[in-house]
Amino acid sequence: MVVFVTTTLNAAEAKREIFGELGSETVSAVVLTNSQGASARVIAYGASLQALSMPDRHGVMADVVLSHPDLEGFVSTPQYFGVTAGRYANRIAGGQFSLDGNQYQLPVNNGANSLHGGNMGLDKVLWNISDISSNDDEASVTLSYVSPDGDQGYPGELTTEVTYALTESNELYMRYRATTTKPTVVNLTNHSYFNLAGASSGRSIFNHVLEIDADHFLPTDAGAIPTGELRPVAGTAFDFRSPRTIGESITDGSNEQLLFGRGYDHNYVLNSGVSEEPQLAARVTDPGSGRVLELWTTEPGVQFYSGNFLDSSVVGKDNQIYRQSSALCLEPQHFPDSPNQPDFPSTRLNPGEIYRQTSVFRFSTIP
Repeated sequence: MVVFVTTTLNAAEAKREIFGELGSETVSAVVLTNSQGASARVIAYGASLQALSMPDRHGVMADVVLSHPDLEGFVSTPQYFGVTAGRYANRIAGGQFSLDGNQYQLPVNNGANSLHGGNMGLDKVLWNISDISSNDDEASVTLSYVSPDGDQGYPGELTTEVTYALTESNELYMRYRATTTKPTVVNLTNHSYFNLAGASSGRSIFNHVLEIDADHFLPTDAGAIPTGELRPVAGTAFDFRSPRTIGESITDGSNEQLLFGRGYDHNYVLNSGVSEEPQLAARVTDPGSGRVLELWTTEPGVQFYSGNFLDSSVVGKDNQIYRQSSALCLEPQHFPDSPNQPDFPSTRLNPGEIYRQTSVFRFSTIP
Protein backbone atom coordinates (compact mmCIF):
# COMPACT_ATOMS: atom_id res chain seq x y z
CA MET A 1 0.00 0.00 0.00
CA VAL A 2 1.12 3.55 -0.74
CA VAL A 3 0.89 6.05 2.10
CA PHE A 4 -0.07 9.49 0.87
CA VAL A 5 -1.30 11.34 3.99
CA THR A 6 0.01 11.31 7.53
CA THR A 7 -1.49 13.25 10.39
CA THR A 8 -0.08 13.71 13.88
CA LEU A 9 3.10 14.06 15.81
CA ASN A 10 1.41 12.71 18.93
CA ALA A 11 1.46 9.32 20.62
CA ALA A 12 -1.58 8.18 18.63
CA GLU A 13 -1.30 8.36 14.85
CA ALA A 14 -3.54 8.18 11.80
CA LYS A 15 -2.22 7.43 8.32
CA ARG A 16 -4.18 7.39 5.09
CA GLU A 17 -3.37 4.75 2.47
CA ILE A 18 -4.65 3.46 -0.86
CA PHE A 19 -6.45 0.14 -0.36
CA GLY A 20 -7.61 -0.45 -3.93
CA GLU A 21 -9.53 0.82 -6.94
CA LEU A 22 -13.28 0.51 -7.49
CA GLY A 23 -13.88 1.35 -11.12
CA SER A 24 -12.54 4.86 -11.53
CA GLU A 25 -12.61 5.59 -7.80
CA THR A 26 -9.80 5.14 -5.30
CA VAL A 27 -10.71 3.26 -2.12
CA SER A 28 -8.77 4.65 0.81
CA ALA A 29 -7.84 3.11 4.14
CA VAL A 30 -6.86 4.83 7.35
CA VAL A 31 -4.53 3.09 9.79
CA LEU A 32 -4.89 4.12 13.42
CA THR A 33 -2.02 3.31 15.82
CA ASN A 34 -1.17 4.05 19.44
CA SER A 35 2.07 4.13 21.40
CA GLN A 36 1.41 0.59 22.68
CA GLY A 37 1.80 -0.75 19.15
CA ALA A 38 -1.88 -1.57 18.68
CA SER A 39 -3.42 -0.66 15.33
CA ALA A 40 -6.68 -0.65 13.39
CA ARG A 41 -7.15 -0.37 9.63
CA VAL A 42 -10.48 1.06 8.45
CA ILE A 43 -11.36 1.06 4.75
CA ALA A 44 -13.83 3.35 2.99
CA TYR A 45 -15.63 0.47 1.30
CA GLY A 46 -18.44 -0.40 3.67
CA ALA A 47 -16.79 1.73 6.39
CA SER A 48 -15.18 -1.57 7.35
CA LEU A 49 -12.70 -2.58 10.04
CA GLN A 50 -10.25 -4.58 7.91
CA ALA A 51 -7.55 -5.27 10.51
CA LEU A 52 -7.09 -4.90 14.26
CA SER A 53 -3.82 -5.80 15.98
CA MET A 54 -3.69 -6.23 19.76
CA PRO A 55 -1.04 -7.61 22.14
CA ASP A 56 -1.16 -10.95 23.93
CA ARG A 57 0.01 -11.49 27.52
CA HIS A 58 3.64 -11.32 26.35
CA GLY A 59 3.13 -8.17 24.31
CA VAL A 60 3.16 -10.02 20.98
CA MET A 61 0.87 -8.39 18.44
CA ALA A 62 -1.60 -10.29 16.29
CA ASP A 63 -4.45 -9.29 14.01
CA VAL A 64 -7.61 -10.48 15.77
CA VAL A 65 -10.25 -9.91 13.06
CA LEU A 66 -10.99 -12.01 10.00
CA SER A 67 -11.21 -10.17 6.70
CA HIS A 68 -10.39 -10.14 3.02
CA PRO A 69 -6.78 -9.24 2.22
CA ASP A 70 -7.77 -6.92 -0.63
CA LEU A 71 -10.68 -5.00 -2.09
CA GLU A 72 -11.48 -7.70 -4.63
CA GLY A 73 -12.54 -10.04 -1.84
CA PHE A 74 -14.97 -7.50 -0.38
CA VAL A 75 -16.56 -6.99 -3.80
CA SER A 76 -16.59 -10.53 -5.21
CA THR A 77 -17.24 -12.65 -2.10
CA PRO A 78 -18.87 -10.41 0.52
CA GLN A 79 -19.09 -11.93 4.00
CA TYR A 80 -19.76 -8.77 6.08
CA PHE A 81 -16.19 -8.88 7.43
CA GLY A 82 -15.90 -5.85 9.73
CA VAL A 83 -18.50 -3.84 7.81
CA THR A 84 -20.91 -1.17 8.96
CA ALA A 85 -24.21 -3.02 8.54
CA GLY A 86 -27.35 -1.02 7.72
CA ARG A 87 -29.61 0.71 7.04
CA TYR A 88 -31.11 -2.04 9.16
CA ALA A 89 -28.64 -4.48 10.66
CA ASN A 90 -29.94 -8.03 11.11
CA ARG A 91 -33.24 -9.27 9.67
CA ILE A 92 -36.66 -7.88 8.79
CA ALA A 93 -39.32 -10.53 8.22
CA GLY A 94 -40.42 -10.88 4.62
CA GLY A 95 -38.49 -7.71 3.81
CA GLN A 96 -41.60 -5.74 4.75
CA PHE A 97 -42.68 -3.21 7.35
CA SER A 98 -45.30 -0.47 7.68
CA LEU A 99 -44.84 3.05 8.98
CA ASP A 100 -47.60 5.61 9.41
CA GLY A 101 -49.92 3.50 7.29
CA ASN A 102 -47.44 3.10 4.44
CA GLN A 103 -46.12 -0.32 3.47
CA TYR A 104 -42.47 -0.67 2.47
CA GLN A 105 -40.87 -3.54 0.56
CA LEU A 106 -37.14 -4.22 0.97
CA PRO A 107 -34.94 -6.60 -1.01
CA VAL A 108 -35.26 -10.21 0.14
CA ASN A 109 -31.68 -11.47 0.38
CA ASN A 110 -31.71 -14.01 3.22
CA GLY A 111 -34.23 -16.74 2.61
CA ALA A 112 -37.61 -15.01 2.80
CA ASN A 113 -36.20 -12.05 4.72
CA SER A 114 -34.15 -8.89 4.31
CA LEU A 115 -30.71 -8.93 5.95
CA HIS A 116 -28.34 -6.05 6.80
CA GLY A 117 -30.10 -3.46 4.66
CA GLY A 118 -30.62 -5.46 1.47
CA ASN A 119 -28.63 -6.31 -1.64
CA MET A 120 -26.77 -2.99 -1.61
CA GLY A 121 -26.69 -2.07 2.05
CA LEU A 122 -24.22 0.30 3.68
CA ASP A 123 -21.63 -2.49 3.62
CA LYS A 124 -21.40 -2.44 -0.20
CA VAL A 125 -20.98 1.28 -0.91
CA LEU A 126 -18.03 3.63 -0.90
CA TRP A 127 -18.09 5.98 2.08
CA ASN A 128 -16.47 9.39 2.22
CA ILE A 129 -13.59 9.88 4.65
CA SER A 130 -14.66 13.19 6.15
CA ASP A 131 -12.16 13.59 9.00
CA ILE A 132 -8.86 12.16 10.24
CA SER A 133 -7.44 13.34 13.53
CA SER A 134 -5.17 12.41 16.42
CA ASN A 135 -3.98 13.69 19.77
CA ASP A 136 -2.21 12.35 22.84
CA ASP A 137 -5.20 10.17 23.75
CA GLU A 138 -6.59 8.72 20.51
CA ALA A 139 -6.41 8.55 16.73
CA SER A 140 -9.67 8.59 14.80
CA VAL A 141 -11.29 8.52 11.40
CA THR A 142 -14.83 9.61 10.55
CA LEU A 143 -16.63 8.27 7.48
CA SER A 144 -19.94 9.47 6.07
CA TYR A 145 -22.50 8.32 3.54
CA VAL A 146 -25.79 9.69 2.24
CA SER A 147 -28.34 7.01 1.35
CA PRO A 148 -31.02 8.53 -0.92
CA ASP A 149 -34.74 8.42 -0.25
CA GLY A 150 -36.06 5.03 -1.38
CA ASP A 151 -32.64 3.35 -1.31
CA GLN A 152 -33.25 -0.43 -0.95
CA GLY A 153 -36.89 0.46 -0.28
CA TYR A 154 -36.29 2.53 2.87
CA PRO A 155 -38.02 5.90 3.18
CA GLY A 156 -36.10 9.11 3.74
CA GLU A 157 -32.66 10.36 2.77
CA LEU A 158 -30.42 8.98 5.51
CA THR A 159 -27.16 10.75 6.34
CA THR A 160 -24.89 8.48 8.37
CA GLU A 161 -21.54 9.00 10.09
CA VAL A 162 -19.35 6.48 11.88
CA THR A 163 -16.20 7.37 13.78
CA TYR A 164 -13.57 4.78 14.68
CA ALA A 165 -11.22 5.92 17.46
CA LEU A 166 -8.27 3.93 18.84
CA THR A 167 -7.20 5.05 22.30
CA GLU A 168 -3.93 4.78 24.19
CA SER A 169 -5.69 2.24 26.43
CA ASN A 170 -6.26 -0.25 23.58
CA GLU A 171 -9.93 0.62 23.22
CA LEU A 172 -11.60 0.86 19.83
CA TYR A 173 -14.57 3.21 19.94
CA MET A 174 -17.30 3.15 17.28
CA ARG A 175 -19.57 6.20 17.37
CA TYR A 176 -22.58 6.33 15.04
CA ARG A 177 -24.79 9.26 14.07
CA ALA A 178 -27.66 9.41 11.56
CA THR A 179 -30.41 11.81 10.46
CA THR A 180 -33.32 11.42 8.05
CA THR A 181 -35.59 13.57 5.89
CA LYS A 182 -38.64 11.29 6.41
CA PRO A 183 -39.79 8.92 9.15
CA THR A 184 -37.79 5.72 8.73
CA VAL A 185 -36.24 2.82 10.66
CA VAL A 186 -32.53 2.60 11.46
CA ASN A 187 -30.39 -0.08 13.10
CA LEU A 188 -26.62 0.08 12.67
CA THR A 189 -23.83 -2.18 13.87
CA ASN A 190 -20.30 -3.32 13.19
CA HIS A 191 -19.95 -6.90 11.95
CA SER A 192 -16.38 -7.81 12.89
CA TYR A 193 -15.37 -11.45 13.21
CA PHE A 194 -13.03 -11.94 16.18
CA ASN A 195 -10.51 -14.62 17.03
CA LEU A 196 -8.50 -13.51 20.06
CA ALA A 197 -5.87 -16.18 19.45
CA GLY A 198 -5.13 -14.35 16.20
CA ALA A 199 -7.06 -14.45 12.97
CA SER A 200 -4.24 -16.43 11.36
CA SER A 201 -3.50 -18.68 14.34
CA GLY A 202 -5.52 -21.63 13.04
CA ARG A 203 -6.99 -22.01 16.53
CA SER A 204 -10.69 -22.47 17.22
CA ILE A 205 -12.86 -19.94 19.01
CA PHE A 206 -14.76 -22.80 20.67
CA ASN A 207 -12.21 -22.59 23.52
CA HIS A 208 -12.85 -18.86 23.99
CA VAL A 209 -14.60 -18.14 27.29
CA LEU A 210 -17.69 -15.93 26.92
CA GLU A 211 -19.81 -13.88 29.32
CA ILE A 212 -22.94 -11.94 28.28
CA ASP A 213 -24.83 -9.73 30.73
CA ALA A 214 -28.29 -10.86 29.66
CA ASP A 215 -31.00 -12.79 31.49
CA HIS A 216 -33.00 -13.28 28.28
CA PHE A 217 -32.46 -13.96 24.59
CA LEU A 218 -34.74 -13.87 21.57
CA PRO A 219 -35.65 -17.32 20.24
CA THR A 220 -36.33 -17.42 16.50
CA ASP A 221 -38.25 -19.40 13.95
CA ALA A 222 -36.41 -21.51 11.36
CA GLY A 223 -35.83 -18.37 9.27
CA ALA A 224 -33.99 -16.59 12.11
CA ILE A 225 -36.85 -14.15 12.80
CA PRO A 226 -37.59 -13.58 16.51
CA THR A 227 -40.84 -15.11 17.69
CA GLY A 228 -41.46 -12.14 20.00
CA GLU A 229 -40.73 -14.11 23.16
CA LEU A 230 -38.06 -12.96 25.60
CA ARG A 231 -36.88 -16.35 26.79
CA PRO A 232 -34.89 -16.77 30.02
CA VAL A 233 -31.39 -18.10 29.44
CA ALA A 234 -31.32 -19.88 32.81
CA GLY A 235 -30.75 -23.60 32.46
CA THR A 236 -30.20 -23.44 28.69
CA ALA A 237 -27.31 -23.56 26.24
CA PHE A 238 -27.75 -19.78 25.92
CA ASP A 239 -26.76 -18.98 29.50
CA PHE A 240 -23.50 -17.03 29.45
CA ARG A 241 -24.16 -15.00 32.59
CA SER A 242 -21.22 -16.85 34.11
CA PRO A 243 -18.10 -17.50 32.00
CA ARG A 244 -18.01 -20.68 29.97
CA THR A 245 -16.55 -21.82 26.69
CA ILE A 246 -18.40 -21.23 23.44
CA GLY A 247 -17.95 -24.85 22.42
CA GLU A 248 -19.45 -26.30 25.58
CA SER A 249 -23.02 -26.59 24.24
CA ILE A 250 -22.78 -25.58 20.58
CA THR A 251 -23.13 -29.18 19.35
CA ASP A 252 -26.24 -29.93 21.44
CA GLY A 253 -28.52 -31.33 18.75
CA SER A 254 -31.44 -31.52 21.14
CA ASN A 255 -31.66 -27.72 21.25
CA GLU A 256 -33.97 -26.56 18.47
CA GLN A 257 -32.55 -23.03 18.54
CA LEU A 258 -29.02 -24.27 17.90
CA LEU A 259 -30.35 -26.34 15.01
CA PHE A 260 -32.14 -23.33 13.52
CA GLY A 261 -29.00 -21.18 13.67
CA ARG A 262 -26.46 -23.94 12.99
CA GLY A 263 -24.99 -22.71 16.26
CA TYR A 264 -25.40 -19.38 17.99
CA ASP A 265 -26.98 -16.63 15.90
CA HIS A 266 -29.27 -14.95 18.39
CA ASN A 267 -29.96 -11.57 19.91
CA TYR A 268 -29.36 -11.24 23.64
CA VAL A 269 -31.53 -8.81 25.61
CA LEU A 270 -28.94 -6.88 27.60
CA ASN A 271 -29.80 -6.20 31.22
CA SER A 272 -28.66 -2.59 30.85
CA GLY A 273 -31.18 -1.82 28.08
CA VAL A 274 -30.84 1.39 26.07
CA SER A 275 -28.36 3.65 27.88
CA GLU A 276 -26.89 7.12 27.53
CA GLU A 277 -23.36 5.89 28.24
CA PRO A 278 -21.83 2.55 27.19
CA GLN A 279 -22.46 -0.31 29.63
CA LEU A 280 -20.62 -3.62 29.86
CA ALA A 281 -22.43 -6.12 27.63
CA ALA A 282 -20.04 -9.01 27.02
CA ARG A 283 -16.56 -10.29 27.80
CA VAL A 284 -14.51 -12.80 25.80
CA THR A 285 -11.25 -14.37 27.00
CA ASP A 286 -8.80 -16.52 25.08
CA PRO A 287 -6.92 -18.54 27.73
CA GLY A 288 -4.17 -19.44 25.27
CA SER A 289 -3.05 -15.93 24.32
CA GLY A 290 -4.38 -14.16 27.40
CA ARG A 291 -6.24 -11.61 25.28
CA VAL A 292 -9.50 -10.28 26.70
CA LEU A 293 -12.18 -8.37 24.79
CA GLU A 294 -14.92 -6.43 26.55
CA LEU A 295 -17.85 -4.98 24.64
CA TRP A 296 -19.42 -1.85 26.11
CA THR A 297 -22.44 -0.35 24.35
CA THR A 298 -25.41 1.99 24.56
CA GLU A 299 -27.54 -0.53 22.62
CA PRO A 300 -30.22 -2.79 24.19
CA GLY A 301 -29.08 -5.95 22.43
CA VAL A 302 -26.11 -7.85 21.13
CA GLN A 303 -26.24 -10.48 18.41
CA PHE A 304 -23.92 -13.35 19.32
CA TYR A 305 -22.98 -15.18 16.12
CA SER A 306 -20.58 -18.12 16.21
CA GLY A 307 -19.56 -17.85 12.55
CA ASN A 308 -21.83 -20.72 11.53
CA PHE A 309 -21.89 -19.92 7.81
CA LEU A 310 -18.12 -19.67 7.36
CA ASP A 311 -17.96 -22.74 5.16
CA SER A 312 -14.31 -22.92 4.01
CA SER A 313 -15.18 -21.19 0.72
CA VAL A 314 -13.29 -17.98 1.56
CA VAL A 315 -9.52 -17.64 1.78
CA GLY A 316 -8.75 -14.61 3.92
CA LYS A 317 -5.68 -12.79 5.15
CA ASP A 318 -2.45 -14.80 5.29
CA ASN A 319 -4.09 -17.43 3.06
CA GLN A 320 -6.25 -18.69 5.91
CA ILE A 321 -9.30 -20.79 5.07
CA TYR A 322 -12.20 -19.56 7.17
CA ARG A 323 -14.53 -22.18 8.67
CA GLN A 324 -17.17 -22.20 11.40
CA SER A 325 -14.79 -22.38 14.34
CA SER A 326 -12.62 -19.54 12.99
CA ALA A 327 -14.39 -16.55 14.58
CA LEU A 328 -17.26 -15.09 16.56
CA CYS A 329 -19.24 -11.86 16.20
CA LEU A 330 -20.67 -9.65 18.94
CA GLU A 331 -22.90 -7.14 17.14
CA PRO A 332 -24.32 -4.38 19.37
CA GLN A 333 -27.69 -3.28 18.00
CA HIS A 334 -31.42 -2.93 18.48
CA PHE A 335 -33.44 -6.10 18.05
CA PRO A 336 -34.05 -7.93 14.76
CA ASP A 337 -37.42 -7.32 13.09
CA SER A 338 -38.31 -4.50 15.51
CA PRO A 339 -40.37 -2.62 12.86
CA ASN A 340 -42.78 -5.57 12.89
CA GLN A 341 -42.69 -6.24 16.64
CA PRO A 342 -44.19 -3.34 18.65
CA ASP A 343 -43.08 -4.80 22.00
CA PHE A 344 -39.41 -4.46 21.01
CA PRO A 345 -37.48 -1.19 21.53
CA SER A 346 -38.35 1.16 18.69
CA THR A 347 -35.97 1.71 15.77
CA ARG A 348 -38.00 4.60 14.33
CA LEU A 349 -36.14 7.79 13.41
CA ASN A 350 -38.01 10.99 12.61
CA PRO A 351 -36.85 14.15 10.85
CA GLY A 352 -35.23 16.48 13.34
CA GLU A 353 -34.08 13.59 15.55
CA ILE A 354 -30.56 12.17 15.72
CA TYR A 355 -29.78 8.47 15.87
CA ARG A 356 -26.78 7.89 18.13
CA GLN A 357 -24.91 4.80 19.21
CA THR A 358 -21.58 4.31 20.97
CA SER A 359 -19.89 0.94 21.27
CA VAL A 360 -16.45 0.23 22.67
CA PHE A 361 -14.30 -2.85 22.09
CA ARG A 362 -11.87 -2.77 25.02
CA PHE A 363 -8.80 -5.03 24.98
CA SER A 364 -6.65 -6.20 27.86
CA THR A 365 -4.81 -9.36 28.95
CA ILE A 366 -4.80 -11.89 31.75
CA PRO A 367 -1.62 -13.55 33.10
